[in-house]
Amino acid sequence: MSGDVTSFDGGPRHPVSVKGVVLLGSRIPLLLNERDEWELPGGRLETGEQPETCVAREITEELGLSVRAKLLLDAWVYEVLPSKRVLILTYGCILISGSTETVQVSSEHRDARLLEICEIDSLRIPEGYRRSVSAWLARTAAPAARSM
Repeated sequence: MSGDVTSFDGGPRHPVSVKGVVLLGSRIPLLLNERDEWELPGGRLETGEQPETCVAREITEELGLSVRAKLLLDAWVYEVLPSKRVLILTYGCILISGSTETVQVSSEHRDARLLEICEIDSLRIPEGYRRSVSAWLARTAAPAARSM
């Protein structure tokens, strides 16, 4: 059996992970996971929780930043491991408070960095996250970051 959960109608039902794109000038916080992939901050949607609340909570827990989810950017299914799929929702987020110079690393990740947006192309990062960063850049029209 695959890593999918079966829904009541017999079709696959995937766990949901809600991620956020947070632009800090020309930089973006990214996290290194246990699969040696860089990813956007965020995490699993809890029962009864709204996606916008989830991404704000997770970003606070993982990075110590307070954000507000502003816009749903993308939804896609990602195969994190063979036969294990997750539905990823990505939101463009606005910083409310927190350091724009450093980010903390949570126990859930191997590393956390503020990286220049132009560095993303050289990283091992799922394509869906690249799309989301590009979409948020286009929406926010951040002039310093458009070199991506």
